[in-house]
Amino acid sequence: MSTAVLLDTSPLPGLRGDLRTRLEQAVAGCTDDELLWASGFLAGLSARQPRRAAEAVVARAAADAPRAATTLTILYGSQTGNGKALAQRALDLSKAQGVTARLVSLADFNPRQLKQERALLLIVSTHGDGDPPDDALALHRHLFSAQAPRLDKLAFAVIALGDSSYPHFCKTGRDFDDRFEALGARRLVDRVDCDVDYRATAEAGIGRSLDALAQSEAAAPARIALVDTAAREWPDVAPATTVATATVLANQRLTGRHSGKDVRHLEFALDTTAFAYEPGDSVAVTATNPASIVRELIDANAWTEAAEVRVGDSVLSLGDALRTRIELTLLSRPVLAAIAARTDHGALHDALAGDAHALAAYMRERQLADVLREAGARLSPQAFIDLARPLATRAYSIASSRSASPDELHLTVAVVDGARDGRPRPGCASGFLAARAVGDEVQLKLETNAAFRLPRADDAPIIMVGPGTGIAPFRGFVEERAARGAPGRSWLFFGERTQREDFLYQTEWQRHLREGSLSRLDVAFSRDTASKYYVQDRLRACAGEVHAWLQDGAYFYVCGDAQRMAKDVHQALLDVLTGAGGLDADGAEEYLFELKRAGRYQRDVY
Repeated sequence: MSTAVLLDTSPLPGLRGDLRTRLEQAVAGCTDDELLWASGFLAGLSARQPRRAAEAVVARAAADAPRAATTLTILYGSQTGNGKALAQRALDLSKAQGVTARLVSLADFNPRQLKQERALLLIVSTHGDGDPPDDALALHRHLFSAQAPRLDKLAFAVIALGDSSYPHFCKTGRDFDDRFEALGARRLVDRVDCDVDYRATAEAGIGRSLDALAQSEAAAPARIALVDTAAREWPDVAPATTVATATVLANQRLTGRHSGKDVRHLEFALDTTAFAYEPGDSVAVTATNPASIVRELIDANAWTEAAEVRVGDSVLSLGDALRTRIELTLLSRPVLAAIAARTDHGALHDALAGDAHALAAYMRERQLADVLREAGARLSPQAFIDLARPLATRAYSIASSRSASPDELHLTVAVVDGARDGRPRPGCASGFLAARAVGDEVQLKLETNAAFRLPRADDAPIIMVGPGTGIAPFRGFVEERAARGAPGRSWLFFGERTQREDFLYQTEWQRHLREGSLSRLDVAFSRDTASKYYVQDRLRACAGEVHAWLQDGAYFYVCGDAQRMAKDVHQALLDVLTGAGGLDADGAEEYLFELKRAGRYQRDVY
């Protein structure tokens, strides 16, 4: 017997539209058992709804959520460590702003990985005559090869480090920046070129890059906060700088009295447990400008020495500013351009419009006082201070080993003492050091150079090419190996003008030869022969032995002038490989490239 079903006519919660009517029609005429089954069926469906609802919420959230934050890769290439310190600063700031970032040395970066990157901040320095640092060579070569990939999905920014007193200022950074764009990458911000006083400029560039990344389509807005560049507090995350006040122990002239050069050997006393340098490192010397140059500028421009000028955040007398804060002896393109804007002097404008070598020659022959005088530029003291570059420290290769000379540091310094139009043109730091007497104090800052190091294996052979004061680090190399009793063979190539007057550290090399800590010494004295003869000529003359040493695993080192000597030595090495080695030109270049990648061809050139 069936029982009539009386349905509640009040609205059914959760039903919409005509669902109530359809439900009433569906259950009309059902028995109690059928209604009970239907009730259980509907209850089961109801129990499944939360899971389905949750799945729907997750699906909608996945569809609506921002893309995962793009990982910013911070790449750095550096010889002296400045690039690494800035890259670490960029990484820490990225993390503070919620940017997913990773820090990678170019020495550890596979160039073929570049096409997988989506956001890149490259911090790279320029060395020698516009060359990339050694750790950037592989990427530079890959990008400028026929195998370079399209980079259409890459957003990038470049911070270039350099020294504007060199003609190829920030060239490596410019090369990378232009090449990224040519391969289709999107520039986040304009390239930032940093001079020797790089910190403020570089930090501002890092901030702008992070701001641009935060606003770009490649970034996830929920993960990246915009950076307030005006109010940013920059944490001091750079590695601690090793600075020491050293006392002069010796100041000895190495060249003979009839030499055309004045080269000094200086010894300093300092605590080398705290100032822990290694052979191959350099020190930056804090010097003051020559008094004669300061006086000439003041007199020529009718300035008052006691006049107050503002240098950065400080107010100093003009005399103090010129002596201690302003670069007077080294020229740079930005300073020349600022002067050229105030004068129509033809030679200056021609130098700026010419190629890099013409500009380099112009700058080598002059100091700031010469340019102002020749151009007829008359400036107020403050205008002069504003256009000039801050006084930079001068770097010198360390010429000693802590193992051989504990608590001492030695330098080999060529004293610059020229003239122009009858006016003295002394060098800043070299003249400053030459005038130091025993007991005087000098401030030194350690500049480590991990890319110019002795082999880890004491039995590895080494070949060292160091003409002139380029001999300095190799004195430290040989002393270090002698102190360690290293069994590896060592071969030194040295060159200068004359053997009688210019053979630097001659008696020391002879002693090392006798004691076996130096295996072989080859010299080239350019003025002692009818035709000039240089270290690169001596390398070619020893081609067979040089090639044999390289085949035996020798490390090859070069220190000295970048514009001429280093290029000539590189060409001589190519000639050794094509001659004694039997390689073609491409094979020789590839051989040297692989030597560099393996750390067996190291250069400290300037």
